[in-house]
Amino acid sequence: MRVDPSFDTFVEERSAALLRLAYLLTGDRGHAEDLLQTALLRTMRRWSKARDAPEAYVRHVLVNLSRDRIRGLLRRPRETPLPEDRDAFRTNDPGLEAVGNRRLVADAVATLPIRQRQVIVLRFFEDLSVEQTAALVGCSPGTVKSYTSRALGRLRELLGDQHDTQEMRVFQ
Repeated sequence: MRVDPSFDTFVEERSAALLRLAYLLTGDRGHAEDLLQTALLRTMRRWSKARDAPEAYVRHVLVNLSRDRIRGLLRRPRETPLPEDRDAFRTNDPGLEAVGNRRLVADAVATLPIRQRQVIVLRFFEDLSVEQTAALVGCSPGTVKSYTSRALGRLRELLGDQHDTQEMRVFQ
């Protein structure tokens, strides 16, 4: 991809000031560098539009990117420190056993061929009907039933007899 020489000149002259702005927006040098790199890439792609006022354009992109980053951080679950008492983790909570079952089932489902995996996920995890699943996967209802049968058979082999298809409810 050819880059306009005026863009290169702009980056050489203004990147330090723009990095400072990105740092002030994020409070972290690593995130600021990533933000500036993304902003400059977006500016380069729209250079014909941004050429008239490139610094204002990059500033606008930086502000929007930092806003998106903050929104992403707010959507994350809050981290809480672990208790200092290690015995606090020892419990007979049945919910902890379900987490282990979820992992086993998820790993087993991941080994299925893609079409069987799609059918199992849509039928049991998304609780869709055979017809709805067939429409989404793009096959007939009979094919969905066939894939379901084969996939459940394979899951029984992988998980053993103690995990029946009712264990799939762990995800719901």
